[in-house]
Amino acid sequence: MFSNKANSIFQNVIEKYHIINAVDQPFENIYDEKNQLLEFLLYRKCWIDTVQWHYEDIIRDPNIDPIAALTLKRKIDASNQDRTDMVEYIDSYFLQKYINTTPKENAKINSESPAWAIDRLSILALKIYHMNEEVERTDASKNHIESCQKKLNILLDQRVDLSTAIDDLLNGIASGDKYMKVYKQMKMYNDDELNPVLRSKN
Repeated sequence: MFSNKANSIFQNVIEKYHIINAVDQPFENIYDEKNQLLEFLLYRKCWIDTVQWHYEDIIRDPNIDPIAALTLKRKIDASNQDRTDMVEYIDSYFLQKYINTTPKENAKINSESPAWAIDRLSILALKIYHMNEEVERTDASKNHIESCQKKLNILLDQRVDLSTAIDDLLNGIASGDKYMKVYKQMKMYNDDELNPVLRSKN
């Protein structure tokens, strides 16, 4: 099943990141882009999510230097763009994979593309990892650990449900029972012509 592969890759990425546990550590994809394209894209996608997760932690420091916060905000903006780009690359992979599949006459479209569902699965892997860290803390109260364990159980259930839904979607596309369309993200705030603040600076 696709979701088993994706969840395994996401877990490997998150564990790899936390060996050094630094947002500025070098990135190296363990998969070959030419021969393992899907794995390559999933690995890169989750790495972007993992670094951004920790960017978001850092920028919430109430004592962060304002100049450093602005610099970090720019990094988060760039990371968000990278994340969106990777989602579109993953969707392009599936569009190519199913290019010769003809949807049935009564085929239905999903509310989101496969890659945007996979995006949620990657974020969910991060939530599970960090909630599990809270459960395993030795310096936290019993109430804190019990509360986090309940949340972790819910997140694990959510991963099962989301994984099942993604597998069903991909199987449906492969069989022609569903079809996919991809709408390129039309973000306006990064565009010099569409963002009125940026346009006024030209």
